[in-house]
Amino acid sequence: MPSAFHFLSIFIICSVFLACPAIAKYQENDTVTLWVNKAAPYNNPQETYSFYSLPYCRPADGDHKQGGLGEVLGGNHLVDSRIDIKFKRDVEKRSICELKLDASKIAQFKYAIDNSYWFEFFMDDLPIWGFIGELHYERYGDSKHLLYTHKMFHITYNRDQIIYVNLTQEIPKPLEEGRVLDMTYSVKWSPTNVGYAQRFNIYLNYYFFENEIHWFSIFNSIMMVIFLTGLVSMILMRTLRNDYAKYARENDDMETLERDVIEESGWKLVHGDVFRPPQNLALLSAVVGTGAQLATLVLLVIISAYLRKMYMRRGAIITTFIVCYALTSFISGYVSGGLYSRNAGENWIKSMVLTASLFPFLCFGIGFILNTIAIFYGSIAAIPLGTIVVVFVIWAFISLPLALLGTVVGRNWSGTPNNPCRVKNIPRPIPEKKWYLRPSVISVVGGLLPFASIFIEMYFIFSSFWTYMVHYYVYGFMLLVFIVLIIVTVCVTIVGTYYLLNAENYHWQWTSFFTAASTALYVYLYAIYYYLAKTRMSGLFQTSFYFGYTLMFCLGVGILCGAVGYLGSNLFVRRIFRNIKCD
Repeated sequence: MPSAFHFLSIFIICSVFLACPAIAKYQENDTVTLWVNKAAPYNNPQETYSFYSLPYCRPADGDHKQGGLGEVLGGNHLVDSRIDIKFKRDVEKRSICELKLDASKIAQFKYAIDNSYWFEFFMDDLPIWGFIGELHYERYGDSKHLLYTHKMFHITYNRDQIIYVNLTQEIPKPLEEGRVLDMTYSVKWSPTNVGYAQRFNIYLNYYFFENEIHWFSIFNSIMMVIFLTGLVSMILMRTLRNDYAKYARENDDMETLERDVIEESGWKLVHGDVFRPPQNLALLSAVVGTGAQLATLVLLVIISAYLRKMYMRRGAIITTFIVCYALTSFISGYVSGGLYSRNAGENWIKSMVLTASLFPFLCFGIGFILNTIAIFYGSIAAIPLGTIVVVFVIWAFISLPLALLGTVVGRNWSGTPNNPCRVKNIPRPIPEKKWYLRPSVISVVGGLLPFASIFIEMYFIFSSFWTYMVHYYVYGFMLLVFIVLIIVTVCVTIVGTYYLLNAENYHWQWTSFFTAASTALYVYLYAIYYYLAKTRMSGLFQTSFYFGYTLMFCLGVGILCGAVGYLGSNLFVRRIFRNIKCD
């Protein structure tokens, strides 16, 4: 299918370039729009509401900005503030409106100040953050709620392009019933030599992301890979070489033959059962195919984000993720269809439907619950019905057909059984072994090393996702960590599979999958620790969003790692049994 892959590559490249921010240029006195977006409690950054849900003066004709798919899914709700700002024209002090305070408005503002509400504006796609007000503590412990009434915009420009916008809030006024507050703004323009390509650098926290600990963690992970791959190669090659030599040795006399029969044990004895089709073959094929797709998807998104600096535009990462997921569905169908057919599966339609729908529907189920909670709270994090329909159409008309095509191609191109050993009619009994050789123990322990190779990076990812002003931009680090994760996962799963087969247990397929997938369990446990120790989140809304989105993330990590582990173990098993004499 060269044409299909060619189409896939072109479409992904186009989607990446479409995700790049458009460059806006202005002439003197051109109108510069200030978009107001959202407000939220500082400790609960996902509990977002429309800025005008607070009782500020709302313009009667404020237009909504129609955002893209990723922007809407990211919970953005941009409204034109109608504040008069002209390019290169300073404004000393100008009134926005007069805000008359009553008991209801005061209660809302006090609640926002008590919970440290922050807000987000945008000007020329540059984010602007600020706080609603402040608490002023009196001498005897009493506190007074003060609302900021003046916004000072300091805008720097390079010829005809806006480079940076800084907001300073001034003139705090106490909240008193019946009082009229004059809400004002001023604008100061200054030239700069900073280029347009570097204008987002001021939002990047270099000290946080590029410190010595981050570099040390990458170095530590790479050293772990070198050590682990060397250890696995040494142990397995040495052991298997001895096993091969013993198994292939010519038996010249009866005494040698009897001794070999007595000593014969381990992985060679299960050659007649090791390629027996696993239980729940359709489900295994679906998760392995989906995991192969997710591995490809993550690699594409990381490389795209690294090359195109997608953090500079709202929703670009989400849009690229959805488009690439739909287009890489061919890979999931191909891997799943080939695996199902090689194991003599008969109901390939069931396998195909599971492959195309399992992960999306799991995410949809979690998202439906979270969306219901967001609607109940009146949050702009709630996904509109129209956006849900768009996502469903993408799945139904792009992802599903590509998965079907991939399944058909996989069955025809790689679905022929090619097992090195014939499967016996009667399954061999599995002997009792020590507790640490049981599949459940191997599976749980197997995820420790892969998690150890990524847990430092998990801290940076969690900090950027669950903090309102931190942009994750070090995708080069993420690419290295992802490659390390793949290598460590394959090595650990191969070791676990070898010890399982050596214990004469031939149910290695699901065990190899769960040995790698258990990495997600440790990621979720770390997420619980991060929630309790590193955040001050509270309330049903934020707690459900935190653990709901983390569950989606861990499901993806588990399926991805499980598929990589299974595919690595599958190659290993076929390789070692190809070189022995099967009955």
